Amino acid sequence: MLQSLMSPIGASLVLVILTGVANLLGSAIVVARPWSRPLLSYFIALGSGFMLATTMTAMIPESLHLAPAQAPFLILLGYLIVHYFEHSLPGHFHFGEETHRDEFLDSSVAYTALTGLLIHTFFGGVSLAAGFLVSPWLGMVIFGSIILHNIPEGFTIASIMVAANKGRRAGFWAATALAVSRILGVLAMGLLQHWVSFGLALSAGCTLYVAASDLIPEVNKLRGSKIALTVAAGVGMVLLMQFLFGGHGAH
Repeated sequence: MLQSLMSPIGASLVLVILTGVANLLGSAIVVARPWSRPLLSYFIALGSGFMLATTMTAMIPESLHLAPAQAPFLILLGYLIVHYFEHSLPGHFHFGEETHRDEFLDSSVAYTALTGLLIHTFFGGVSLAAGFLVSPWLGMVIFGSIILHNIPEGFTIASIMVAANKGRRAGFWAATALAVSRILGVLAMGLLQHWVSFGLALSAGCTLYVAASDLIPEVNKLRGSKIALTVAAGVGMVLLMQFLFGGHGAH
């Protein structure tokens, strides 16, 4: 039993449950009290910097090492998959009811927004499992990039449901669905372990889109050096981990 938990997929499942708890914590914040936009912005800024650095300095280089011929096309495909769904469905709406109230006059929009987030979380699970299959270090840094984004993510989907008049309970179950989707991503990668190089490259493209096209634009809505320094702090955390642990340790 202990050996199975220490396997790459076992470790991924344990950690993906923790990311699900972070989703639920974010949804609980919506229930507990109003959430200030600036404070949420700093969560997103830190997560965006960490996620961007993880993609650019760990996931993409490792993908190119494992599958030099296919990786560039798979990274681009992963980027375009999220791009397609986010332009076919409503975007992430990171500040939920606070800034997008008019978007949710049609309550069905809440469920299409949830669908978009489910695609993102599924590939988050794929990236986590693929990272651990490559090396424990890469798995842990991907875990860090996921969990830093998860409290705002849970807050987002709960806010969307409340704004769409679906109720706070619907927000809780939507956050639970995001957690389950990420678990399914881990299990899918576990069943297709021989495709780990492809899974890592595809999820790197997805992660790059979320960091650069979703989160950074949200952060850019706020001015000032503090928010920029928070993004830099997220980047710095990844670089510090690389310095302390000798790079991504997979080669």
